[in-house]
Amino acid sequence: MSILGYDLGASSGRAMLGRIKGQRIEVEEIHRFSNDPVQVGSRLHWDILRILHEMKQGLLKTKHRGTELKSIAIDTWGVDFGLLGRDGELLGNPYHYRDGHTEGMMEKVLLRHDAADLFGRTGIQFQPFNTLYQLYAMKEADSSILGQAEHLLLMPELLRYLLTGEKHHEFSIATTTQLYNPVQMDWDRALIGQLGLPEKLFGQVVMPGTAVGQLRSTVTAELGISAVQVYAAAEHDTGSAVAAVPALSPSFAYLSCGTWSLIGTEVEKPVLSDAARAANFTNEGGVSGTFRLLKNIMGLWLLQESKRAWERAGAVYSFPELIERAEAAPAFQSWIDPDSAVFLTPGDMPARIRTWCAQTGQPVPDGPGEITRCILESLALKYRYAMELTEQISGKTFNGLHMVGGGINNLLLCQWTANAVGKPVWAGPAEGSAIGNLAVQWIAQGEFAHIGEARGAIRESFPLITYEPQHSEIWKDAYGRYVNKTGLQ
Repeated sequence: MSILGYDLGASSGRAMLGRIKGQRIEVEEIHRFSNDPVQVGSRLHWDILRILHEMKQGLLKTKHRGTELKSIAIDTWGVDFGLLGRDGELLGNPYHYRDGHTEGMMEKVLLRHDAADLFGRTGIQFQPFNTLYQLYAMKEADSSILGQAEHLLLMPELLRYLLTGEKHHEFSIATTTQLYNPVQMDWDRALIGQLGLPEKLFGQVVMPGTAVGQLRSTVTAELGISAVQVYAAAEHDTGSAVAAVPALSPSFAYLSCGTWSLIGTEVEKPVLSDAARAANFTNEGGVSGTFRLLKNIMGLWLLQESKRAWERAGAVYSFPELIERAEAAPAFQSWIDPDSAVFLTPGDMPARIRTWCAQTGQPVPDGPGEITRCILESLALKYRYAMELTEQISGKTFNGLHMVGGGINNLLLCQWTANAVGKPVWAGPAEGSAIGNLAVQWIAQGEFAHIGEARGAIRESFPLITYEPQHSEIWKDAYGRYVNKTGLQ
């Protein structure tokens, strides 16, 4: 029998069928769809009902193939949520994390709550879009929706609820909120109360691999399918991606590369040191009771948003065309810090990049090729910076970097990452989040004894491409200049 994993990212979603044949895993994409936010007035929202509709199309396509499903699980991006009223109805469309309603909220919270204490209680990095600041923004605005709410469900939990009617929080996604205490292993209810947020919104938290209901009767009747068991995977997509890292050793460095880039390592306990806080690292929940010590980097959003800007201006380029132009552009001319706040929101990304370069006294990149090269070189060099910080903060030394996610289809970025870090990059699998989602389901069903066994099967089942570092001295010199130009120390 097959199982189904829904992997929903910030730009697209997919339904992936998985089956085990012998000692090997087979996966097949059954349905893929775009996941575009919708601007309504001044607000940016997720189109939650369209996402649910597309998930149902995945179930229908599975049915039409005559495939019998044993189970289903969902993973999505973090921090965003929906609120349910007393009758279980969704109150309003969930905000997109790039919406501006959280502007200034992190600063307001930190005026009344010590940053060191907040990090010590949650282990989560300070990002203006964290669930904490979204809720605080609603509180400050005296939101009628927040006043009516009885339950908060993060995005995978909300979609799971719409399919099953069951309300459960899941560990890996709960930790992204900056409201979960990884030492107490529960919501930090004292913190929630101090912030004046409704404690009733936060219910029981279950671990990845927990059975959390079946498809509700209204769904099975609508689609003409049988009830199917639903599991909580590692419902944060990065948690699922890290579960799929085909590492031979329990000590490894990973880069989950897509719209966002997340670089770090797996640890048994959260690292709550002053050094971790100063470097704005985060400790998010993983599988088998582990934590993901990592740093967020803006990622390929920079290129995606640049591509959209060029298209709005009437110039349409494919990603392969942009990569080809980047390779032909002059090397090491200008760089950005991908994590500057000016690059967070939608808009004219090429113009912002040109402005950044002009303001930092660098040559201003001209045209799609030079802009793309600036983005990709900057990402590769920022990966080195984050990897070195990961080694310092974790006390580990890594002999290479595992790279998973859709970003590994950008072969130039993979090679430049190896060049920048000066160590091998092992790229694969591309559908890391979906495969990790499936692996958690199989562990829950006893197909694999533990995550190590699942990772071994993943390593045997999917190609792994090794990128050896090239031109090490040139990239080492470029890194020194990059740190100077971007103000990173």
